[in-house]
Amino acid sequence: MEKLKDADVREVLLEKLQVKHGEEPDTLIINEMGVCLGQSRVDIAVVNGVIHGYEIKSESDTLSRLPTQMLDYNKVFDKVTIVTADDYLEKVKEMIPDWWGIIVVTNKKGQARMKYAKRGRKNPSQDPYSLVQLLWRDEVLTLLKEKGLHQGILSKPKNVLYERLVEKIPMVELKQLVNQTLKSREGWRVHE
Repeated sequence: MEKLKDADVREVLLEKLQVKHGEEPDTLIINEMGVCLGQSRVDIAVVNGVIHGYEIKSESDTLSRLPTQMLDYNKVFDKVTIVTADDYLEKVKEMIPDWWGIIVVTNKKGQARMKYAKRGRKNPSQDPYSLVQLLWRDEVLTLLKEKGLHQGILSKPKNVLYERLVEKIPMVELKQLVNQTLKSREGWRVHE
């Protein structure tokens, strides 16, 4: 029997997320969202009241990149769920933080079947600087101007703009601003 590939698992996961969130006008489903300035790329992100990352590890994948991805995802996402092949379940459980969710994928005659092994919880320690790095330069400038925090830094590099946001805006508000900005952004590779 042929091994399931990332694309097979992604298709089924997207269908499930579309069923769950398709009727919610305030929800965005994003394919391949870069985090930590592109250092890692989560397979699927769902942006609504929270930013939820889904990382796929199919039968055809390896777990070699998971430690780096995990560090990056822990900085950014409110919730993370790993969608893993049954073969990797025990190893994945040893690797991931206890707040991550786990969906197990089994191969039923070439079809991906999914079920929750564990529901995830909220991330206990996001990094505000990594979170604001999800924003594009023009988005950061818009937020700084709206908050009256733009004086003297409009022509500065992005890292200075990010630092200003993080220094001046509390994390709870930052999360809301990033969430709203991502949902209103044009030009995503969004799943239709």
